[in-house]
Amino acid sequence: MPRVTRVTYAPGAMRDLEQLRDFLAAHDPEAALAAAKGIVDAISMLQRHPLIGRPVEMGVREFVISRMRTGGVALYDFLDTIDTVVILAVRHQREAGVD
Repeated sequence: MPRVTRVTYAPGAMRDLEQLRDFLAAHDPEAALAAAKGIVDAISMLQRHPLIGRPVEMGVREFVISRMRTGGVALYDFLDTIDTVVILAVRHQREAGVD
């Protein structure tokens, strides 16, 4: 049976997702929830591939989420000893000015 890593969100990452929803809703209310769901769905890939993101600093990894106009970046830490990915921050490409 394939390994399934636990994925959890730090409080700051949950706030990021809420801000992302609000940011997108201001531009396109109909797409806001779909975009946030797409990002969360992409992050679920880390359950099977926790080391897929590129290392950025001090154990933190960056997972680029490519979904056309709804892509983004998740910063996370993989805690191998407890087989858990902790999502630290989430940013949307439009929020960061990448269009």
